[in-house]
Amino acid sequence: MSDTIEKIKCLIIGSGPAGYTAAIYAARADMNPILYTGLEPGGQLTTTTEVDNFPGYPEGIDGPTMMMQLQAQAERFGTQVRIGMATAVEFSTVEGGWHKVTIDNNKVVLAHTIIISTGATAKYLGLPSEQRLRGGGVSACAVCDGFFYRGQDVAIVGAGDTAAEEATYLANICKNVTMLVRKDVMRASKAMQHRVQNTPNLTVLYNTEVDEVLGDQVVEGLRVVNNVSGEKQEIALTGLFVAIGHKPNTDIFKGQLEMDETGYLITQPKTTKTNLPGVFAAGDVQDKDYRQAITAAGSGCMAALDAERYLGELGSH
Repeated sequence: MSDTIEKIKCLIIGSGPAGYTAAIYAARADMNPILYTGLEPGGQLTTTTEVDNFPGYPEGIDGPTMMMQLQAQAERFGTQVRIGMATAVEFSTVEGGWHKVTIDNNKVVLAHTIIISTGATAKYLGLPSEQRLRGGGVSACAVCDGFFYRGQDVAIVGAGDTAAEEATYLANICKNVTMLVRKDVMRASKAMQHRVQNTPNLTVLYNTEVDEVLGDQVVEGLRVVNNVSGEKQEIALTGLFVAIGHKPNTDIFKGQLEMDETGYLITQPKTTKTNLPGVFAAGDVQDKDYRQAITAAGSGCMAALDAERYLGELGSH
């Protein structure tokens, strides 16, 4: 093994709330963490204009500023934050072994512990008008952004349990909610379908898809199309929530780390430990239920503590 290959005590892959919180704790524990930001430095929060539900910000804060502050805090304790993306991994299956990670297809590093916080990417419809108005009324998180549409008319796209849950959540705070379902039935469980049907200010349009999001700077309405009849209609509203799923960023770990059928990493109960020694997972990459900045940060803390204990038990820390 070449002496020129960099050896790292704690490598953090990903730079959202989970990654930066892990870095803060790891740095304070003298683990000299090195964090690679990935393709989207700061993660999903950098696409969020207002964060109102993270404790400690009574006036709220915009997502990019919050992530810059988290990065500065991690660097203050000695974290090396590097621009770069893990493109291949070769994990050791041996307790105390070195894990091999390739960065940007050309640089190889070895790490005693790895904290994976690569997050998940929200799926969108792919319409140019939708992408243009992300942050201007188009959102993929009703729990995060629904508050801003209190008393207003909104729509939600999706047909599964998450969409049904978010639709009823929005109905509690919004004036009217229109749920757009692509097929003639919902995929959601019967219990969730009953909840939707029993919500008076929630209307479900079946066989309906978004043709265009209307508005210049902010969402002003939708043009929708019935995919059976071809009939189009316009709906006046101020917010569009897309709830068609998330894709965890775990492709490079396939075949090495245990994951569920949709690609989320599986961690041992009440820990961030994966199925391999010295490899930990935090944030949305292993959490398909909560997906909040605060829960991601909490699991980042857990991952750093788990990694510190792992090193301590090896006697190398």
